[in-house]
Amino acid sequence: MFIQTEQTPNPATLKFLPGEPVLEEGTADFPSVAAASRSPLAGRLFSIEGVASVFLGNDFISVTKAEGREWQVLKPSILGAIMEHYATGQPTILADEGTTTEGEGEDDDVVRQIKELIETRVRPAVAQDGGDIIFHGFEAGVVYLQMQGACSGCPSSTMTLKSGIENMLKHYVPEVEEVRPVT
Repeated sequence: MFIQTEQTPNPATLKFLPGEPVLEEGTADFPSVAAASRSPLAGRLFSIEGVASVFLGNDFISVTKAEGREWQVLKPSILGAIMEHYATGQPTILADEGTTTEGEGEDDDVVRQIKELIETRVRPAVAQDGGDIIFHGFEAGVVYLQMQGACSGCPSSTMTLKSGIENMLKHYVPEVEEVRPVT
């Protein structure tokens, strides 16, 4: 198995591409070892001292290191843990309950437009950087979004939200006045 790695805009996060599917659909965010109990892969990665969080996408794994840790020390152990996981044949997630999907139910036209723009224009770009973006709501002209994976805590995430996503949403959806992060 050959696993590629890519740097992300967040220097504390590396993106690992195992060349095999990671999740069939959605994403899964594991900000702590306690949250990883339902994922054998995330649990295996958290067993490596210095791993601070794990984010799983369709075809990638983003790992964030703890402050003061060096990638040159962590990377070989992470690569070994990913290879070991795939060799065991264990599932990535034991239950589908934790994968992220967009909200369901009746949405008005504005919310549908916002979600479609996020899904088609924003999410693919954010995934390239090893993260995801989750729509949390639209209220009084304000869109609430949450950055996950490499994008969470990235020095450029505020700029991405304000300059990139906010401007694009305002352009296509006149009802949008502002984008705010949800943490």
